[in-house]
Amino acid sequence: MSVRSDGPWRIGVLFSSTGVTAGVETAQLRATLLAVDEINAAGGVLGRSVEAVVRDPGSDPKRFRALAEQLLTRDGVRLIFGCYMSSARKLVLPVVEQHHGLLFYPTLYEGFEFSASCIYTGAAPNQNALQLARYLLDTGRRRLLLIGSNYVYPYESNRIMTDLVTGAGGTVVDEIYVPVDATARHFERAVQRMRDTAPDAVFSTVVGAPTTLLYRAHRDAGFDPAAMPIASLTTGEAEVADMGAASAEGHITAAPFFETLTSPAAQAFVSAFKARHGAEAPVPAAAEAAYLQVHVAADALLRAGSDDPQALLPQLRDRDFPAPQGRIRISGENNHTHLWPRVAKVDAAGRFRVVWDPGVRVKPDPYCVVQTLNDWSADALPAT
Repeated sequence: MSVRSDGPWRIGVLFSSTGVTAGVETAQLRATLLAVDEINAAGGVLGRSVEAVVRDPGSDPKRFRALAEQLLTRDGVRLIFGCYMSSARKLVLPVVEQHHGLLFYPTLYEGFEFSASCIYTGAAPNQNALQLARYLLDTGRRRLLLIGSNYVYPYESNRIMTDLVTGAGGTVVDEIYVPVDATARHFERAVQRMRDTAPDAVFSTVVGAPTTLLYRAHRDAGFDPAAMPIASLTTGEAEVADMGAASAEGHITAAPFFETLTSPAAQAFVSAFKARHGAEAPVPAAAEAAYLQVHVAADALLRAGSDDPQALLPQLRDRDFPAPQGRIRISGENNHTHLWPRVAKVDAAGRFRVVWDPGVRVKPDPYCVVQTLNDWSADALPAT
């Protein structure tokens, strides 16, 4: 949003329309632009429209950094909405900090980070990994094989999942990594290890286009999802749309939002999204976070009267705000968001169906201070 006192509020938008994570990032971009359109249709903010300055980093972390620098120094932007992979966020954040901007990051991540220049609206590990581990163990899946893409998020997520599972008496039978741009050949070893170790479930932190290759390799090997499902935090509606229902059926994901949620707020968001982008357009949790954070920022801007991050931050923190998943809140302690964890399984039509909804909003614990399956730091707040 621009430093000008008239004209539109300018926001930077950094999501990839090309490259290995284009599927999910396109959904995030679409959700961001939907929120901008809704804000402008309602009269903008303080009589000024919101203008999205959109750049495509092509799923390249270094390009994310270069474009963030351009937005902050040449395009008159103070607020940036974007990034999917943690490798991109970690390169963008120092640039945002240097130029006194503010990054809104709408993607689940590995935790163990705080920046006064970042608002984290995706899930921290205690808001998805903990619930997934609890669900797997409670349903008798105590032996896990871990597979992830070769970068920081899967390393840290696998470490956390290992701690949770082994701390509850489970076992990790192997841990495998594939390139971020993996091909079908890279999953041959994973399939062989599944045969050799016969885990109760496969925990996947594979991201982007290779996700489809993993699930298809699982199917083509003849594995039964009822006996050995892939359980993931990174497989959402965008990835399922890419791989097809036949490869996705029976597999499990934990997230704060699924497009099949039946609450009026969730249905209104999904309907608006599909009305704009088509009935088959996937609406993953990462898109819901991208959508809600624009509305939260606009609400804060209305009260602050300025897009200066130092004026905006106090208006963002410690206020309940309606979102499609339920009422959320940005913590004044760590800039992360109170969210509603759920676990869902893909049905024969390729739709996520919630199999466990604890019905509680969970405070963010990005440093995993508590790593027990029964302590979620839940808010005393009923679902809405």
